[in-house]
Amino acid sequence: MATEISSPSLRNEAFYVSSWIHRLGGLIANHPKLSIRLGNLESSYLSDQLAPIRIDRPIYITGLARAGTTILLDIVASCDGIATHRYRDFPPIFTPFAWNWWLEHIPLKESPPTERAHSDGIFVTPESPEAMEEMLWMAFFPQLHNPAQSNVLDASVANQAFETFYRDHLKKLILTRHGRRYASKDNYHITRLEYLHKLFPDVRFVIPIRHPAAHIASLIKEHRLFIEAHRRHPRALTHFQRVGHFEFGADLRPINVGDTARVCEIQALWNSGDEVRGWARYWAMIYGFAIDRLDANPALRGASLVMRFEELCANPQSALTRLCEHCGLDGADAIARHAERLHTPTYYQAKFSAGELASIDEETRSVRQRFGYE
Repeated sequence: MATEISSPSLRNEAFYVSSWIHRLGGLIANHPKLSIRLGNLESSYLSDQLAPIRIDRPIYITGLARAGTTILLDIVASCDGIATHRYRDFPPIFTPFAWNWWLEHIPLKESPPTERAHSDGIFVTPESPEAMEEMLWMAFFPQLHNPAQSNVLDASVANQAFETFYRDHLKKLILTRHGRRYASKDNYHITRLEYLHKLFPDVRFVIPIRHPAAHIASLIKEHRLFIEAHRRHPRALTHFQRVGHFEFGADLRPINVGDTARVCEIQALWNSGDEVRGWARYWAMIYGFAIDRLDANPALRGASLVMRFEELCANPQSALTRLCEHCGLDGADAIARHAERLHTPTYYQAKFSAGELASIDEETRSVRQRFGYE
């Protein structure tokens, strides 16, 4: 029996990319060296204002997509003093201060909240926090999304040009947002935990995880949605490639955690139509890698909070309290605002066959048990 996953119908407007965004986004993405030079020029111009800014306990939310990363970013971003990237920061990600200054001085049409492309009930505006920094990483590490080689950046990595640029970039966002601390959602950071910990020893990581059966159902639903969207809207595919979003759709690329043979197995399963086993093996590979790194590095484990999606939905008050305590946030208002909206998703259903459930159990058992899933 084939996997049946019912989901909302595709909405054309959710994947619409305007001509000016397509052209400007292409100019920036296709000329990374120029974009870096412009970013460094902006940092030099702002040097006196950036000098006193300290990058204090930056917060990174990272894990596989569809585990609650977006809602966790929304909650963290709503806390006082937190600066994040926003939808409005694209396309000129490399020069956030100048771009936001420009936006503040031109008349803008009010944008009502619209459901994001994922069709998951989350509504956004240009002011909503979003994962945007991947463009910066791709400019300095052009092979990061090549599944044929390891994508891991660990503590042995040293890239002075990137590290200087990146620190200045975070300071510029803090300055632009009048904030005190930086927060980010980037699912690809799951392979960069140790590198980020080296750059920022007081970093706070939040690693969302979800029971594999439910998680895989959501991943498959999203992948199918994006495949159809990319077929109908070629500009949308180009847009997602430029921003570094290869998690679903026509250009699906698995993260290589240093095991190329296993990546090839996963791709072969996807390509052969055995997508349930492929996603299950992928889930086990990513979260197995993450927990191996946490177990091997006590300092990294101390900096990290594993957040189970089921706990977030069933006991939001308790889960969000732990989140805020771990991140050092005064989150009372944020908890009060967000706790009521957290619940188990009801907008799609998955009907796995007995054989598919057996595949998920077989592929994920040893890893999920390490995270407390029986």
